[in-house]
Amino acid sequence: MQNPRCHFLILLIQLVSIISFFQYIMPISGEDGTNAVKQVDVGIILDMETTVAKVMHTCILLALEDYHAANRSAIRIVPYFRDSKKDDVEAASAAIYLLKDIQVHAIFGPQMSTQTDFVIDLGNRVKVPIISPATSPSLSVKENPYFIRAALPSSSQTKAIAAIVKNYDWREIVIIYEDSPYGTGIVPYLTDALLETSTLVSYRSVISPSANDDQILRELHKMNTMQTRVFVVHLLPSLASRLFLKAKEAGMMRKGYAWIITDVLTSVLDSVDPSVIESSMQGVLGVKPYFPRSHELNNFTKRWRERFRQEYPNMDQVELNVYGLWAYDSITVLAKAVQNVGATAIPEVKKPDAKENLSDLDALGTSELGSLLIDTLQNTSLKRGLSGDFRIIDGELQPSPYQIVNIIGKGERSIGFWTESDGISYKLTMNGKTAKSNNKQLGTIIWPGESTIVPRGWEMPTSGKKLRVGVPVKGGLEQFIKVEIDSKTQAVTATGFCADVFKEVIQSLPFAVPYELIPFRIPDTLTLPDYDDLIYKISSKEYDAVIGDVTILANRSKYVDFTLPFTESGISAVVPVRDDERKNAWIFLKPLKTELWITTGAFFVFIGFVIWVLEHRVNKEFRGPKHKQVGMIFWFSFSTLVFAHRERVTSNLTRFVIIVWVFVVLVLTSSYTANLTSMLTVQQLQPTITNLNDLITNGEYVGYQEGSFVKDVLKRMNFDSSKFKSYSTLEEYNDALSRGSKNGGVGAIVDELPYLRLFLNKYCRKYIMVGPTYKAAGFGFAFPKGSPLVPDVSRGVLKVMEGEFMNNIIQKWFGNETDCPEKDGMAITSDSLTLDSFKGLFLIAGVSAGSALLIFFLIFLYQNKEILDTDDSIWQKLSTIAKVFDEEKDNSNSKSETPEGNESQTATPFAASAASPDILLHLGSQSPEIRISDSLGASHAEEGFSTPEPGTPVHETLTGTNEER
Repeated sequence: MQNPRCHFLILLIQLVSIISFFQYIMPISGEDGTNAVKQVDVGIILDMETTVAKVMHTCILLALEDYHAANRSAIRIVPYFRDSKKDDVEAASAAIYLLKDIQVHAIFGPQMSTQTDFVIDLGNRVKVPIISPATSPSLSVKENPYFIRAALPSSSQTKAIAAIVKNYDWREIVIIYEDSPYGTGIVPYLTDALLETSTLVSYRSVISPSANDDQILRELHKMNTMQTRVFVVHLLPSLASRLFLKAKEAGMMRKGYAWIITDVLTSVLDSVDPSVIESSMQGVLGVKPYFPRSHELNNFTKRWRERFRQEYPNMDQVELNVYGLWAYDSITVLAKAVQNVGATAIPEVKKPDAKENLSDLDALGTSELGSLLIDTLQNTSLKRGLSGDFRIIDGELQPSPYQIVNIIGKGERSIGFWTESDGISYKLTMNGKTAKSNNKQLGTIIWPGESTIVPRGWEMPTSGKKLRVGVPVKGGLEQFIKVEIDSKTQAVTATGFCADVFKEVIQSLPFAVPYELIPFRIPDTLTLPDYDDLIYKISSKEYDAVIGDVTILANRSKYVDFTLPFTESGISAVVPVRDDERKNAWIFLKPLKTELWITTGAFFVFIGFVIWVLEHRVNKEFRGPKHKQVGMIFWFSFSTLVFAHRERVTSNLTRFVIIVWVFVVLVLTSSYTANLTSMLTVQQLQPTITNLNDLITNGEYVGYQEGSFVKDVLKRMNFDSSKFKSYSTLEEYNDALSRGSKNGGVGAIVDELPYLRLFLNKYCRKYIMVGPTYKAAGFGFAFPKGSPLVPDVSRGVLKVMEGEFMNNIIQKWFGNETDCPEKDGMAITSDSLTLDSFKGLFLIAGVSAGSALLIFFLIFLYQNKEILDTDDSIWQKLSTIAKVFDEEKDNSNSKSETPEGNESQTATPFAASAASPDILLHLGSQSPEIRISDSLGASHAEEGFSTPEPGTPVHETLTGTNEER
């Protein structure tokens, strides 16, 4: 028997519920005294056959109850639910009914993107906000002013998926998506996000919603024959369940495979049959929008479960998901917007003139309240909503963190998070941002096959398209590339340095790249295809790649993308060396260039002349007959070459000139000695020419490699194309250089450095490389423009070059380069010293001597200014000055420095009267004035003068004519 008190309590609760129900569903449209309750009708369109719709339906009811309970206002929102029954026509019919018959001011739904597309157009027409949880990115908020997206678009998760792929260095993936506008909408966004991480979408698998199990299984078998083992699944739960069951059957849920599911499945994983999860989805990764747990959310979840059991008592256990939370927050935001604009009178829907014969669409009218609501709804926020910070900006729900989960057992386990600003993280901070101390790593993952080892993402395919790789076939230089074709099987194999590098790079990639070699013959004549034509085969899509000794050039990069170079490169020339010049009888002239010899000789004569000018009037060593004075000029200057001069000098200007000149001579002789010693003791490999311009000047023939771009380089350097000769082997190079241009050969071979070094390694004692070296980028592998393989292959090239493999392969194909050290004697331009190296020294010597000469002449002219002041003609003045210049001048310094043995010769009566004044003799009106110094000395006797007796007048001692004097 029941307790009477309990029975009464139950009756009371039921009565209160009935009263609340009638208050809720019966709008009061009139006025009761002074209080007026206004009713705002809102339409709700959901696919009530789906679990997600039932979850959202319960959340919407609770949202309205909570809002009305918290806001005792005079405005009440009345929902009108309509079932779209998974049909676009039903959804459109429901929207027309709500807008025409009920005259709703806003619509929440539909949830399917294809249904929403038509309803949005209706909303724009009647100015009614359409708040839809549809996630297709093809629905544009900007193009539809009355559309409010109340869920995150599926495109917002693509960067999170790409971050997972990048985190594990997977380079190729397969996208599996539904053949519907909803499924195809995510593909371009996901492809772009993956390309930003250098990931290739190797295959797109489109599955129809109506596909049977056999069709799904055939598609899975097709994908299993390919190399990619990473799959991204974007399917609705019902179709995804069938896919994973068949994937298990096809053996694709074992070790080595990786599966990632999008939020459309991860967020409603509880709606999937648990048996499917336990048997066929173990180890799958998933992403879904993250909503933080809170006390309010925990309380709401309990209420929601009770209400859901009341609404749907026959359904199995269903969990609250993010779509339900978004629906709750959306209705809450809508209710607040209604309250804000409803402070004034609620406008009615303007109906068109009923007298007109209108269709259902024409009879919809427009909503004035909708126009007011949309302004508020487009930019609104709900702090601490059930789904977190629920913010709508410009009609779009703003992104929230994504949670990354790993399906284990019957459910899921969180392994990390992703945000737009911080990327991947294992944990989130309290403010919803990723933690900074996690090193951007996810938690421990159990992969398919119960493996803890990260799948590498690829396997060697059992079938599939192979990379078509073009490879040059030529007659020589097989150390770089050699192609052989089996006569029976027609199988193509490539060997050589370039082929070995390519094979090693492909093996180092984190994914399989099956390829087949396609030979391309480089012909022997100039008019047939060359390496440029081989490259163009990629742009014409005949080849997928080109390997070999292909040089990276600017004009080729217009058509293809090159990897990083795996060799150094440059263009230079090889020429024959001259015979050993140590046997040359004139090798002593080699240390100095001709212009330096001439300049040095000229300066010897010039310095000798300057010293004679400065000394011959005051120094007996520089006087005497003309031939003696000329000989002294050459003798004194050239004797400084070996520092053998013995003549004393008396002038300070002379000493200054000699000091500077001796320093110049010292530098010249030291440099000459060092260079001659080097020539005589070190064997020199002298080239027949020193640079490429000599070839043009001499009209030499030039050789180059067949099919090489060097021909175009030579043309740009103004070489005569009629002087070109092409060769293909090292032996042909040697023969052409040995014969020379005059005997049907060439004067030089111009080619890239790798080929020239290989040639010199074999013939180093006969030839030498001359400069300059023109830079080039080196050998590289060519791929089509925009190929995603280029970054990976480039990284593989770097990895191979940094390892020991490169040294081994160089040793294998090119041998020990230390066997011929002379080949690195490099480009010798000249061993002779040039004038440019000594310009500074000659300038100093010239300025010093010239300055001394100038000072001497200024002093001399000053001392003889009386001659310049006369009225004689210029010629007479010059003659007088020349005669005075040629006369010997007594110099006290000269006397004091005269050796004792010569004192008798220089002692004269004039010497005793050194302090007596000059005597001027006027010998007629036409005779020049002659100044006789008191220091004439013994030289007077030589010029016809007799020594006067003491006391005898000087003029009486002069005899002879003016000319004799």
